[in-house]
Amino acid sequence: MPDGGAVPVVGIGASAGGFDPICEFLACVPPASGFAYVVIQHLDPMHKALLPELLQRVTSMPVREVEDGMAVEAAHVYVIPPNHDLGFDGDRFAVLPPSGSRGRRLPIDSFFQALAVRGNERAVAIVFSGMGEDGTLGLRAVRERGGLTMAQLPESARFDPMPASAIAAKVVDIVALPGEMSARLADWWRGEPTVFPADAAVHRNALQQLFHLLLKQTGADFSDYKQSTMLRRIDRRMQLRQCAALADYVAVLAGNPVEIELLFKELLIGVTNFFRDAKVWEYLMATSLPQLLAAHPDGAAFKAWVPACSTGEEAYSLAIAFNEVLEQQRPTARYTLQIFATDLDGDAIDRARQGVFDAGIEDHVTPGQLQRYFIPAENGGYTIRKDVRNTIIFARQNIISDPPFTKLDILCCRNLLIYFTAKLQEQLIPLFHYALKTGGLLMLGSADTPGHFNELFAPMSGTGRIYRRLDASIERVANYFPTRVSSVSIPFASETQHPSMNGNLQSQVEQQLLKKHAPAAVLVNAHGDILYIHGRTGAYLEPAAGKANWNIHAMAREGLRHELADLLKRAVQGEGMIAVRGLIQRDDAGKPSQALDLTAEAMPGDGPLSGSVLLTFASVPLPPEKRRSRSSNPHVLELEQQLAQARLEIKAVRDEMQASREELKSANEELQSTNEELQSTNEELTTSKEEMQSLNEELYTVNAELQSKVDDLSLVNGDMKNLLNSTDVATIFLDGELRIRRYTDRSTQIYKLIPGDVHRPLSDIVNDLQYPELERDAQEVLRTLVFRERQIPTHSGGWYTVRIMPYRTVENVIDGVVVTFINISESKQLEMQLRSMQRGLD
Repeated sequence: MPDGGAVPVVGIGASAGGFDPICEFLACVPPASGFAYVVIQHLDPMHKALLPELLQRVTSMPVREVEDGMAVEAAHVYVIPPNHDLGFDGDRFAVLPPSGSRGRRLPIDSFFQALAVRGNERAVAIVFSGMGEDGTLGLRAVRERGGLTMAQLPESARFDPMPASAIAAKVVDIVALPGEMSARLADWWRGEPTVFPADAAVHRNALQQLFHLLLKQTGADFSDYKQSTMLRRIDRRMQLRQCAALADYVAVLAGNPVEIELLFKELLIGVTNFFRDAKVWEYLMATSLPQLLAAHPDGAAFKAWVPACSTGEEAYSLAIAFNEVLEQQRPTARYTLQIFATDLDGDAIDRARQGVFDAGIEDHVTPGQLQRYFIPAENGGYTIRKDVRNTIIFARQNIISDPPFTKLDILCCRNLLIYFTAKLQEQLIPLFHYALKTGGLLMLGSADTPGHFNELFAPMSGTGRIYRRLDASIERVANYFPTRVSSVSIPFASETQHPSMNGNLQSQVEQQLLKKHAPAAVLVNAHGDILYIHGRTGAYLEPAAGKANWNIHAMAREGLRHELADLLKRAVQGEGMIAVRGLIQRDDAGKPSQALDLTAEAMPGDGPLSGSVLLTFASVPLPPEKRRSRSSNPHVLELEQQLAQARLEIKAVRDEMQASREELKSANEELQSTNEELQSTNEELTTSKEEMQSLNEELYTVNAELQSKVDDLSLVNGDMKNLLNSTDVATIFLDGELRIRRYTDRSTQIYKLIPGDVHRPLSDIVNDLQYPELERDAQEVLRTLVFRERQIPTHSGGWYTVRIMPYRTVENVIDGVVVTFINISESKQLEMQLRSMQRGLD
């Protein structure tokens, strides 16, 4: 990887138990690695951080606490200041006020997200030991922008929730021990981007094999995605797996389903946020949606589809926009919006269903919208309001191969087409046309256009991103419906694409045959709920009066309900294709009006339509003998009456079953309400637990710092004690009230001191000095700050030089006196001998 540009930064996130792995990692980092290392910990906001001093012991790199505006330098270690968040302002640090409340702060996520924006594919984020889930969202942001993400092996962490959460979220590239991460990081940084020869047959075959492995395991065909994007993502996985050639990486994939899944996640572009391209959404709410409402003055139930919804932000944005327009206009008629949101990534769909988002949405959603449509979550983020969530149905779907939703009023497909080849784009635009109603709205991304399909869509005035669906000839949209997954083929730039006239003629002929000869058909599930309608079915089905009910039993016309119920039951039981031939339908007067053939066939269990049944309706000529009037034979009339009565009874039983289903549904809703109450209580307990957990992490960090300080203090105390004792000078330290603070062993020869005398007044202790003025002189020293020195005799015949000096603290504050006693008995004896000799000479 190139070394040019801004200094690459390695973000290190940890909380409880994270001090040891941080030290282990930094101890293995070479001083000239070329990276800057930033340590983000949950620090006590009320306590001065000692972390820089502690880390400086394990690395030769300078360790500093970050200050606002400090430049980012290579081969330096930076520590976040307590009670702050950290970001970047260009190549300098930006110290920010803390986000979230106490117990809900996520400084690691905040910094990692800022690091992802600054570094892109040069960013590195590491998560070590800690409680909670802080760091997971940040790792996802780094990974989505092509950076490297690492996590400590959970078994080696003192507290594993943080690394375990990141690993479970599948946002970690490398899981290793802290001491191994430096070498893995160096290998990744030295890796050169793979050069893919576009004209090499070996490379072409390897790429085909790779796409085939993906298709076989995930059901997703990436052959029609743009090669530049695909190769960039494949190259990232190759570097992480240390594969020099694409063929080597394909060999790794062939025996490693987990790596195939990781590559699948890598190829899916999951970048999204609320209200992307704000001007488009403003135009939608100010113009497009009001026009849509005005076209239905009596109210309407609108339908929308958001393909490639990722984690749901786009779908929720549409729901919020619709509610905002209703709130502004307050129409008297009733309008509803049902949104179908789909994506290829099942994990993203699961996250979208939860409707939980981090605090970063505050940058894209207005405070008013946050208050109206979101509920603050316990982790500092937000949860979408339940009534908004219930307007959206999330499902896994492949837009390339699966059938589309139909009869839509709005289709929001933003920034998806840019990842597809021109060939695939030309297939999807007519599909969008087919899915929308006439006058429906198509929302595209900032780089998406309908291309040359000018007769299918017209841009709305004032914006180039919202289009209105136009009516078009059937020939123009002949290729709208994808019926199967295409075989994997890799188009290369060197291949010349020739249009096939035979292909156009074939598709047109097939379309005419489907139009004129294919029977009307309905796809239903085992309960009879209609999933899809093909052709004109008005002669056989009609909407039931009252509340909308898309069930075949409720919509079947008189004379067909009994036969359809029997056909559906037999088909579900697996009896193959079931048919009823020549069924007579009667008009309101009871006369035969037409005959038809009904068939029912259960779809294969291993196919995409598993669990559904296809019903077909084919009109056939009415037999001549059936054109006679109804028989007057009493026996026939009696049979007909019995048949009618049986049908009425069956209808009654079916109505009872429907009522039972409604009652069960009501009971289920009550249970769901009870479950939500329990969940709310559980969330409150979780919030309390996390606050205690956060406090515990802060106390753990402070305890580690204090333990280190205590060790230092013990060492200093030992040094000082040995120093004082080695001087062989009696010394007593007194506080401002002349109470004993400390004394040396030599002092016990003058004062009868024992360890329990500490903190007692010095005047209470028996001594051998003839110096009753000691306390008075000490008070005078405290008052004048001028030391005193006297020669004092002892009761045992000895002499001491007593020196009293002020005691100054490291802050230069007077806090007592220091009294030293120097034994001068030998000097006094010599002095007396000299004087005696001098008198003898005189």
